[in-house]
Amino acid sequence: MKFIRQLTIIFCISLIAELMEYLIPLPVAASVYGLVLMLAGLMTRLIPLEKVEGAADFLVEIMPILFIPPTVSIMISFEVLKQLLIPVTVVSVVSTILVMAVTGRTAQGIMRRSHKDRGMSVSAEEKGK
Repeated sequence: MKFIRQLTIIFCISLIAELMEYLIPLPVAASVYGLVLMLAGLMTRLIPLEKVEGAADFLVEIMPILFIPPTVSIMISFEVLKQLLIPVTVVSVVSTILVMAVTGRTAQGIMRRSHKDRGMSVSAEEKGK
């Protein structure tokens, strides 16, 4: 019963996110709205972590299974997609490198700020990275 309650909370957040995508005239995906809503709920403790943790762990565990249908669709449609292979590959590689670089820099900035807030000194080696 606890697991069903946890899944219900997650699915309600997803439903609200879908409604937001439909009602708000911005080019933002429902999944982004859902992530922001869940983050806000967890940060404000409106949604305690214990209330969704088990179901969230389960969904993360089965995530690879959820990629099987789109993969099969891509394999079936390969002849149509073949002409787009090089542009899609280039965009995927460039965007992956860009996301990794921005994420790394953001993490470094947060770590430096955290060290400064705690009054810890940042070594010369960490500053150079």
